[in-house]
Amino acid sequence: MKPFAVISTLLAGAMVLGEAGAALPVKGDMAKGKQIVSQICFACHGLDGNGTEPTNPEFPKLAGKQAGYLLKQLNDIKSGRRKDEIMSGIVANLSADDMANVAVYFAAQKNKPNKVKNPELLEFGKKYYSEGNSEVGVPACYGCHQPDAGGTDVYPHLAGQHAAYTYKQLKRFSTGERENDRGLVMQSLSMRMSEAEMKAVSEYIMSIK
Repeated sequence: MKPFAVISTLLAGAMVLGEAGAALPVKGDMAKGKQIVSQICFACHGLDGNGTEPTNPEFPKLAGKQAGYLLKQLNDIKSGRRKDEIMSGIVANLSADDMANVAVYFAAQKNKPNKVKNPELLEFGKKYYSEGNSEVGVPACYGCHQPDAGGTDVYPHLAGQHAAYTYKQLKRFSTGERENDRGLVMQSLSMRMSEAEMKAVSEYIMSIK
């Protein structure tokens, strides 16, 4: 089977999973979420969810991300499905309500644009995001994450995310260290990406407002 046929099959499966298991609107208390964030989360993610760039860009921006996606990540970390040494110790002390409250709070915050650090990567990054790499069977990123990187009910909002964090997650997916993606799509795609492609698309994603 050709690379694109394999990837298309995986994407189709993931879409079915996503549609069948599409998250219901997360019910939470933003005021309680803000209180938790101000006590626990702000040092790494910022009070408004825009992270601590440039002091530690490997910690993700959470502002404006879908509440359902954020809650899924918290639950996956708590259950051990997503490995994260720092976050696992933090979510261990959070209840289901706490995580829902934090998710709706961060989702309601406005994502702020980042300053591009490596503008020479943008042209290639934009081309890769828009076209993928047909030679190895990687489709355009916007097919799932949308042209504006705003995401959907199934796939996460990426626009403005720290390049260092996006690159780090692509590497983790490619090695199998992270495996909580729907239908193993991101693992299958990232393992076909070169270092240059990962860095360029990460920089481009950070530039999207």
